[in-house]
Amino acid sequence: MVQAQLTELRKFVAPEFVFGPESASLAGQYADNLGMTRVLLVSDPGVQACGWTDLVIKALQQKHLAITTFTKVSPNPRDYEVMAGAALYRAEQCDGIVAVGGGSPMDCAKGIGFVVSNNQDILEFKGVDMVERPSPPLICIPTTAGSSADVSQFAIITDTARKVKIAIVSKTGVPDAALVDPSLTVSMSRELTTHTGLDALTHAVEAYVSNANGPVTDIFALNAINLIARHLPKAIAEPNNLEARSQQMLGSMYAGLAFSNAILGAVHAMAHSLGGLLDLPHGQCNAILLEHVIDYNFSAAPERYATIGMAMGADIDPAMPLDEQHKHTLNAFQAFKKAVGMTSTLAELGVRPEDIESLARNAMNDPCMATNPQDPQPGDISAIFERAL
Repeated sequence: MVQAQLTELRKFVAPEFVFGPESASLAGQYADNLGMTRVLLVSDPGVQACGWTDLVIKALQQKHLAITTFTKVSPNPRDYEVMAGAALYRAEQCDGIVAVGGGSPMDCAKGIGFVVSNNQDILEFKGVDMVERPSPPLICIPTTAGSSADVSQFAIITDTARKVKIAIVSKTGVPDAALVDPSLTVSMSRELTTHTGLDALTHAVEAYVSNANGPVTDIFALNAINLIARHLPKAIAEPNNLEARSQQMLGSMYAGLAFSNAILGAVHAMAHSLGGLLDLPHGQCNAILLEHVIDYNFSAAPERYATIGMAMGADIDPAMPLDEQHKHTLNAFQAFKKAVGMTSTLAELGVRPEDIESLARNAMNDPCMATNPQDPQPGDISAIFERAL
């Protein structure tokens, strides 16, 4: 296995987190400790219908905190939703934010914090380290085991005018606390469990092969791959199995800690492009693209991809020719996707050949492309999209 250079500088950012069943019930205690008195609680209608929003509200009420609820959040949160949430935060004179949900409410909550602290439009923060002032106190309580927004410095927001997703990468986006409660994931549908689980796997894979990997991110990334490979199928087949849900949630959190610091690669750059242009489910896009990007990238990091292949169950001998290791690694991912029922193509999601040029152009401008192990050209990205149709 290739080891990251210990002589290179590496930064690692992470929030305080509490992992385990009933950790969500600590929301009031943590909000109080962070000095919150008037909380903006950000969630979405689906999470609210499951009862998780009310569960957190009750925890906050135990500390006698004033609560304003904002649930006008779409999958792939829109720029205008962030701005509406920021306006409500100001109108209600809030002094802290609690996010309950998957990646969309958590990313929207981060965006609200950026806007109210810096008095700028959310789209002005696009890129890396573009947020000048720290956000208000933020607590994230995830209800899916995939996005890891609760432990990452990423926020992904849709620019509705240009139909692109923008990535905001800033340590000011790292929550002050993450309450990671696996019991909140039992309400996920089979489809959502599959898509978010494969999203987490993609995070771990891209972090491990990223050209910004390091010794600490490697530990989290490889452990995440092992956990997800072992436990995602059971979490899908046995949705009320809290042990399987917990192990998958742990894998997702490890993957988040890895990619928040090593960043990602072409899969996410391309998935962001798809989500921005066609408003497609992020995790499903990642799942479809992953094997095709691995195929393209393998030669740029063969030992790392072979290590990942072995973690996924591939029968790889390091003495094998690289083309054999390449084939076995791809086969392992294809078999895993089939085992969890992920057989969709981009064409089945409505992507058309005439969309590819625009999709490739937007993907090339995504900051995640900078840490892809292979240095692609627009034509390479177009070809990957074509193979995924």
